[in-house]
Amino acid sequence: MMSINKGKEVAEGSSILATVAGTADGARVGAGGVGDQRNPPPLSRYESQKRRDWNTFGQYLRNQRPPVALSQCNANHVLEFLRYLDQFGKTKVHLQGCVFFGQPEPPGPCTCPLRQAWGSLDALIGRLRAAYEENGGLPETNPFASGSIRIYLREVRDSQAKARGIPYKKKKKKRNPLKANEVSSSFPIQQP
Repeated sequence: MMSINKGKEVAEGSSILATVAGTADGARVGAGGVGDQRNPPPLSRYESQKRRDWNTFGQYLRNQRPPVALSQCNANHVLEFLRYLDQFGKTKVHLQGCVFFGQPEPPGPCTCPLRQAWGSLDALIGRLRAAYEENGGLPETNPFASGSIRIYLREVRDSQAKARGIPYKKKKKKRNPLKANEVSSSFPIQQP
């Protein structure tokens, strides 16, 4: 029997693409032992996710008909990839006609689709943007840095916030307000 919640076994907080690639931690089975001196130190979680995401995106391009060379990849390919990933999403996004549209905690189930969460897509694009340049791509030609990608992510964020009834609030940078009795500088202003 096939599970409806395919991919739920992926560790919480792991990359979107771990579900697509079929591993939770990007681990590969190798011939080297634990004490093998030839193995480089293990990658950080971020670096592992970035490598896995980059490899999965490359595989996605190779699976296109006809296959797309990385040098020919543009923002449209990235947008298609993001839409493709929605089928692996775990975030319920209520449609406008749904009785639960705009409710942060709906009281019952509905047939609205599961999608990738905006925050996951935003983090994915950040990792792919970095990986593109680390793999020899020029910042000027980086398809992950395209304005159309930023617009798409903004639209996803806004639509998901509206569907949940929770407006997105950009986090403000904390400022240290000066108290009235504190001097703002080591050079006090001289009063005439």
